Amino acid sequence: MSAAASPRAARPRVGADAIAGKGWLGAHKWLLLRRLSQLGILALFLAGPWFGLWIVKGNLSSSLTLDVLPLTDPFLLAQSFATGTLPYKEALIGAGIVVAFYLFVGGRVFCSWVCPMNLVTDAAAWLRRRLGLKGGKIPSADTRYWLLGFMLIAAFATGSLAWEWVNPVSMLHRGLIFGFGLAWGIVGGVFLYDLLIATRGWCGHICPMGAFYSLLGAAALVRVSAAQRSACDDCMDCFAVCPEPQVIRPALKAAGQDHPVILDRNCTNCGRCVDVCGKNVFRITTRFDRSES
Repeated sequence: MSAAASPRAARPRVGADAIAGKGWLGAHKWLLLRRLSQLGILALFLAGPWFGLWIVKGNLSSSLTLDVLPLTDPFLLAQSFATGTLPYKEALIGAGIVVAFYLFVGGRVFCSWVCPMNLVTDAAAWLRRRLGLKGGKIPSADTRYWLLGFMLIAAFATGSLAWEWVNPVSMLHRGLIFGFGLAWGIVGGVFLYDLLIATRGWCGHICPMGAFYSLLGAAALVRVSAAQRSACDDCMDCFAVCPEPQVIRPALKAAGQDHPVILDRNCTNCGRCVDVCGKNVFRITTRFDRSES
């Protein structure tokens, strides 16, 4: 079979129809906004140790912005409680602010709009598509919830914040500040795992932080809707780019629900389905907007 006749050669690149219809910027709008958010937040943390401009002190686990606003990862707080340690008042306030925010916009928004490891796993997913790598051993999606429970038990048993010893988010932050070392080994291991072993394996099946934040997103207001699902031509581009593709089918194909809103708690509200759809099937709206157009 010639290269021109092969399935891979005949298949247009993911998002090609969207680029043709909306232009490159229109087909990458939400992706670019996410990258701006991720890199901007990371820059705020690095401005202090790199340039002495201490806008934000700490890291994504616990921080203080402008010496006024405390923010605390609620998963870190849960581990602290598991160790039997009573957190400081500022930590409780910071966790309360974070929980309130993600209850409104959706917990997995942390994964797609804040977490710097998303840059690593997205890069692995992109390269995997470009290389045409298929298959691999993908663990059950429930693995992350089992690991979440295990980390809380480990914190209780050891009296330490067990997850922070191996947390790739913290390791990436440390690696950027202190240079090469074990931190980069863990980050690189996540990249290679997603590239060579399991498609979207880390964020979609293993990360206990993602599992914790998904529990906060079950009743979130902000949602993606397949409002024009009747226009879908089954190109599957949205499934190819979605970090949690199983969340799309109920809304897009009326599989188990009669409205087009994606309500699954594991939807990250990343907007990539909106970007890559050449038929403009998807839009970001609220959980109460059940209309179709």
